[in-house]
Amino acid sequence: MRLTAFLLGVLSLSLMLLAGAQAQDAKGKGKEAAGKEVTLKGKITCAKCDLATEKACKTVIVTKTDDKEVVLYFDPAGHKKFHSNICNESKPGSVTGTVKDEGKMKVITVKDVKFD
Repeated sequence: MRLTAFLLGVLSLSLMLLAGAQAQDAKGKGKEAAGKEVTLKGKITCAKCDLATEKACKTVIVTKTDDKEVVLYFDPAGHKKFHSNICNESKPGSVTGTVKDEGKMKVITVKDVKFD
């Protein structure tokens, strides 16, 4: 009886460790995908002046993903470089860079911007 209980305990522990390893592997794959360079098309605009969602000017791109509007904030260098082009007037265009989550915001590290 004790041997059976011991073997069941070892089997349960093995299954939990295997499931944890698979979950960790899936998390790792997601991080690799998040670090890849992407090109997003949409409306490049100011989060304060156009969207009225911020107290200070911030450059963003508003794009659609799965039929939902998604707002991605430019990184500080990208904001500084491109904000004067869009502060008073939004423009359609595309942004190339890498996307990461910073708290509740999605931030794109801008490599290139092309206005239509």
